[in-house]
Amino acid sequence: MQNGTRLAAVDLGSNSFRLEIGQVDHGQIHRTEYLKETVRQGNGLDSARNLTPEAMQRGWDALARFGERLSGFKRSQVRAVATQTLREARNRDEFLLRARTVLGFGIDVIPGREEARLIYQGVAHLLPHNDQSDRERRLVVDIGGRSTEMILGHALDAEIMESYRVGSVAWSMKHFPDGQFTTHAFRAAEVAAKAVLDEALGGYSRDNWDVAYGASGTIGAVGDMLELAGGAPGLITREGLDWLVDRLIKAGSADKIRLEGLRDDRKPVIGGGLSVLRAVFELLDIQEMRVGGGGGRPRGGGGGRGGGGVPPPPPRGRGGAPPPPPHGVLYELLERDESVADMRSATVVRLAARFNADAAQATRVAECASHLFVQLVPGARGASTATRDGRAVRKLGWAAQLHEVGTQISHSEYHKHGAYILDNADAPGFDLDEMHTLSQLVLGHHGKLRKVEISLAEPTFAMQLLALRLAVLLCHARRDPETQALRLAMAGPRDFSVSCKAGWAESFPQSAHLLREEVLAWQKAGWRVKLSGC
Repeated sequence: MQNGTRLAAVDLGSNSFRLEIGQVDHGQIHRTEYLKETVRQGNGLDSARNLTPEAMQRGWDALARFGERLSGFKRSQVRAVATQTLREARNRDEFLLRARTVLGFGIDVIPGREEARLIYQGVAHLLPHNDQSDRERRLVVDIGGRSTEMILGHALDAEIMESYRVGSVAWSMKHFPDGQFTTHAFRAAEVAAKAVLDEALGGYSRDNWDVAYGASGTIGAVGDMLELAGGAPGLITREGLDWLVDRLIKAGSADKIRLEGLRDDRKPVIGGGLSVLRAVFELLDIQEMRVGGGGGRPRGGGGGRGGGGVPPPPPRGRGGAPPPPPHGVLYELLERDESVADMRSATVVRLAARFNADAAQATRVAECASHLFVQLVPGARGASTATRDGRAVRKLGWAAQLHEVGTQISHSEYHKHGAYILDNADAPGFDLDEMHTLSQLVLGHHGKLRKVEISLAEPTFAMQLLALRLAVLLCHARRDPETQALRLAMAGPRDFSVSCKAGWAESFPQSAHLLREEVLAWQKAGWRVKLSGC
């Protein structure tokens, strides 16, 4: 990616929506602009886990303002990710339909562990890069509005990642519903948080890391308050947390807190966030935690991979930790450039290996499917992954590599097992919608088409599935197929033609039989298919 290229990341968090804009400079990203809107969607979920109209409107309004700022950015320069609240919301599709329109870009709802990986990337890229720093074993903790992420890693590599459903907004609503701070309320909130986080004791125990880092609005606010009260810059201690709890209890309620460094929009959720942070400290035996990149309140400077400084301070005086989720997304955008290996490709390889998929057959089917797809979409031939057609070819290749992962469970209905695996697997680099598309391609590559009827309404998916099914058919004998045997063409919506090379049907009667059966399957699904030469 060229120096000077601008990239933008949008983070739809449970408490705040954030927009970060950065500029590429020799493999580093320097933040040039940062906007934050306190939307608090996390407390807009009703008892049925639907976003209320008011919560949706707050989100749309914020995204509309972000969209105005992003005018002129290309699709390849922007990525927006949504986290726990939209993972939970049953009516998220209704929200996202308008949200994508007002923002002007797609929005990916990412799994909890993918969120954790991006958080780690954000923190790691803001830390100094030297031999000592790269050797340290890191624990990174991020307390969001409805989830808390924990990551173990070293240098730029996240190794163990987990997301827990406990956060500042959720815990404030549950244990401090009227904004009242009491000793009993804090004790109950911390016990409840520990009950959720208990399972972290094994993987994240004290002997598995050297230095603890914190990243989030909660941890940034705590760091600010402690520093302005005379504490060490960029450092949170147990004693400091105890002092803060005591100050909140003495204040009695959120509206009476008078602490320098605590913004008004953070007051309603500080009780929940602080109780979760204290629970993390006690469970993992943390004595001290460094805030974000370890630099305390922002004082300007570069940030990025090369230096130890923190980025320029965001507007409205916010101090503390830089916002790692959007910062990590910026580096993800950089790494998704064609010149750098895409983590998603590595994830596909790992998933295929984990479930013992036949690598030779997967490659065979992938190459054949790509060859057939470009007949249906001529513009996809040699297309860059920065284009829609190029991305469609790549996604088809991933589905082909994974189409047999379900055989590890059972060969009977293996396509259904494979779809389930992909819908539920941890897949670094992928968002939930991407994995669901792959699962639907795997589900639909075998058997009747009725089960993917809804997905077939999308033309690109339909052509991907057609190419994949025909590739599996041509490779059924697990040997290299004659890729020039078939010619495909789209004649219109739900209308395609297949012609066979002269003599192919006689040379490969079983494949010809399977092709005729395949044509019938599409015709039963309401498609017009013209078959000739077979």
